[in-house]
Amino acid sequence: MLIQLSIRDIVLIERLDLAFETGLSVLTGETGAGKSILLDSLSLALGGRGDGDLVRHGEDKGQVTAVFDVPMDHGVRQLLRENGIDDEGDLIFRRQQSADGRTKAYVNDQPVSVQLMRQAGQMLVEIHGQHDDRALVDTHAHRLLLDAFAGINEDAAAVSELYRIWRDAERTLKKHREKVENAAREADYLRSSVDELEKLSPQDGEEEELAERRQKMMKAQRIAGDIAEASEFLNGNASPVPHIASLVRRLERKSHEAPGLLEDTVALLDAALDQLSNAQMEVEAALRKTEYDPKELERVEERLFALRAASRKYSVPVTELPALAVRMIADLADLDAGEEKLVKLEAEVGVAKANYDAAARSLSDKRHHAGEALAAAVMAELPALKLERARFMVEMMTDAADATAEGIDVVEFHVQTNPGTRPGSIMKVASGGELSRFLLALKVALADRGSAPTLVFDEIDTGVGGAVADAIGQRLKRLSDRVQVLSVTHAPQVAARAATHLLISKGPVSDGSEKIATRVATMAHKDRTEEIARMLAGASVTEEARAAAARLLAGNG
Repeated sequence: MLIQLSIRDIVLIERLDLAFETGLSVLTGETGAGKSILLDSLSLALGGRGDGDLVRHGEDKGQVTAVFDVPMDHGVRQLLRENGIDDEGDLIFRRQQSADGRTKAYVNDQPVSVQLMRQAGQMLVEIHGQHDDRALVDTHAHRLLLDAFAGINEDAAAVSELYRIWRDAERTLKKHREKVENAAREADYLRSSVDELEKLSPQDGEEEELAERRQKMMKAQRIAGDIAEASEFLNGNASPVPHIASLVRRLERKSHEAPGLLEDTVALLDAALDQLSNAQMEVEAALRKTEYDPKELERVEERLFALRAASRKYSVPVTELPALAVRMIADLADLDAGEEKLVKLEAEVGVAKANYDAAARSLSDKRHHAGEALAAAVMAELPALKLERARFMVEMMTDAADATAEGIDVVEFHVQTNPGTRPGSIMKVASGGELSRFLLALKVALADRGSAPTLVFDEIDTGVGGAVADAIGQRLKRLSDRVQVLSVTHAPQVAARAATHLLISKGPVSDGSEKIATRVATMAHKDRTEEIARMLAGASVTEEARAAAARLLAGNG
């Protein structure tokens, strides 16, 4: 329930702190005193539309704070927790409105979006008037109210879950069927590709390894040519070694003939022969090290070229050929096992739809029975509200072919305001005053089911008086036994039934300026008598009016 409303610098309100009690609270006052400002302020704190014109003249910003005491298991607390908002203790909704039109929203002093504030606010407070009957505007709300009346919200949630399961199964079936159909269209290509890739059998990292081996062998091939040429020069027919050896032998023979002349030359040539001999051995060793199999180079190149040709053909890097082969094999397996899986998925869809259909039919039956009971309960309230010639009907259109997450029913409240007239949608047929009374009858029939914990009625007694106004007061009082009710009223019969009476007035502020401010006072019994007398008599309050007011209060004490 709403326990406190604090308003700062909103239109004519400079500073206002209101405390609210359980039961029925009424707000009365002269026309123009500011009753609508209170409701606009409350709406702002609940996520309603902001407007810079709401800020009090001369101020930069205004603020409204609404405090709620709700049970720990109330759905609004779960909503706040899901959005990371602390929900311990009272719930404090605060909205700042700047004169430039910008607003800021807070719940329990944590910044929130206006959308979240509005969603949470709708779970806490309903504001109804002749031109704001949100509960009657759309058929979706009609279905929710009927389900709440019947106590079948859990059944409706189960149907919604079965609908999700059914549609998910259908989407899975559709996706698999498309996959199988696509695979079937490419079956020949897929099989030939799988055969080719299996025969090629690409391995992870194979391209890099082959390229490295090829590069080494080609480098060895180039070096080996130069080493072989050196070996041919040192060891072949053109080798200088035999000539040098022959020359050394001749010089050695001559050196005896001319001592001291050729010994150094012969020694140097001998050393040269030794070095040439060493060079021959080293060249031969190097040549052996560079030996490779040309056929192996050919095999490596052929393998490398085959992998790269497959890469171009399938438009993937060589490194992805193994993964492509795995995918194609899996696609081929899906194709081969596709029909079997399709049959299984089709069976699952059939089971899911059958489960949904059974639950939706059961829910529909409960709604039909509840619709008759709700219509009867509302009809029982209409005579006292001067709608004794009217009829209230819960129209249901049931079509199993038009299945939704909400079931197979479209629920709409219809009325017939006078015999002989055509029944129709309540929003199209009922006038503003009739609509308010139909709404009140509906709320009474629903009691605390399908309602927020706080209901606000804005002048729903406009244009009625006497017995009808008294009947409205009785029903607001009955409602307040189960939920908190706030009513802005001009009817003394309604005001007399309130547990709390708030008087709204306006006058100059205390600073001596010409500014006007709205004030709200909780009225004592004596003051209530005077206010109800004013409501009965108008500007000139008579003793007869005071006596009538006293009787009204006494009769409702």
